[in-house]
Amino acid sequence: MKIVSMLGLFFLSHMSFSQDTLSITKKEIWQKVIDKNLQLKIANQDFKAAQADYRQANSLFLPSLSATQTAISTTNPLMAFGSKLNQEVLTASDFNPALLNDPAKTQNFATRIEILQPLINLDGLYGRQAAQSKMQAFQLQTERKTEYLELEVDKAYMQLQLAYKAFSVVEKAMATGKANLTLVENYFKQGLLQKTDMLNAQVRVNEITNQLQYAKSNILNASDYIAFLLNENTQGKIYNPIEPLDQKIVVEIKNFQLSDNRKDFQAMAKSSEAYQKMLQSSKMTLLPRLNAFGSYELYDRNLFGMDANGYIIGAQLSWNVFDGYKSIGKMEKAKADFQKATIETQQYKAQSQLELNKTNRQLGDAENKVNLSQLAFEQSQEVYRIRQNRFAQGLEKTTDLLTSETQMIQKELEHLQAIFEYNFTKAYLQFLTR
Repeated sequence: MKIVSMLGLFFLSHMSFSQDTLSITKKEIWQKVIDKNLQLKIANQDFKAAQADYRQANSLFLPSLSATQTAISTTNPLMAFGSKLNQEVLTASDFNPALLNDPAKTQNFATRIEILQPLINLDGLYGRQAAQSKMQAFQLQTERKTEYLELEVDKAYMQLQLAYKAFSVVEKAMATGKANLTLVENYFKQGLLQKTDMLNAQVRVNEITNQLQYAKSNILNASDYIAFLLNENTQGKIYNPIEPLDQKIVVEIKNFQLSDNRKDFQAMAKSSEAYQKMLQSSKMTLLPRLNAFGSYELYDRNLFGMDANGYIIGAQLSWNVFDGYKSIGKMEKAKADFQKATIETQQYKAQSQLELNKTNRQLGDAENKVNLSQLAFEQSQEVYRIRQNRFAQGLEKTTDLLTSETQMIQKELEHLQAIFEYNFTKAYLQFLTR
């Protein structure tokens, strides 16, 4: 950020702000939004959560390895005999029925390393594909949110530009109002005007003073919103736009249409795809699963001993034949979720088309409003100039002069507002169709 311009300092001195004023460009705002905006940070965390779900699905292909250390002390006949057998320390005397039925206390320490390797799990395969589609949907949603924030930055910066420009217009009106008041006071002292004329001029100055306060508040509000987008604490600071408000519009004759490549449309398509994969996954739970397993075991009467060892290798084919309608219920729910997502996508696209049609018409209305407001402003300027000249010649009433001055300022502010509405509507159309 740069130190405020001389024009900004001029405004600052008249506004009596206690805050430091920081000049900023729209490009600088956007660069900070990318790094610091809270909405983007939340969206990135949603994506990372979906990415973590997808990575969990790697367990469908990768083995799981575990190690356990078990220590027991037992007089249970079966456990005591089995422990000695695993330790490979059985002797002929251990087959004595008296010892078998009433063994002495036996200690056993077992170290077990176990591996499980999935081989064929069709339900898990479709579940993994669903997790991948969900992750891609969140990524597209994040990209669309970035595009939306770009629109918000455009809007916020234009609002800040408009607020400063409106303040300068009202400030100019204040100078005009004070000049008129001085003129009326002089005429009143000369006995050329009534006291009511002077009071009307004073009322007008008070009205402009009130407008000036509102204009200052609008600058603070616009500055606070930019700070919110930037996730910055602006206590004691306000922003000042380096680029001034463009007071002319650039009319574009373009046929705006929806694109299927819009990030939010693609995200909804990926979301529907994820629900479809979950439906397929629920159907695959009715099929058998094939998994391999193996273990290596060490036994000893001492902790971490390795005197005896053995291994197990095998494969298991499991088939959940009936689970009390649980799998069928899950399949029906997955089907309903998929159909709901498909319908929601259709509805969202229809609403987007409706919004586009409305905004297209709004752009034409905004262009017409700009042209008419510009004409009204120019006409009000001419009316004020004529009335001011006639008033100086004693041919015009004070109330007529003040009314024309009020109308001129109002029409200038309306013209500025119309320019803002046109530029934002055009930016919104570009957002809808990008």
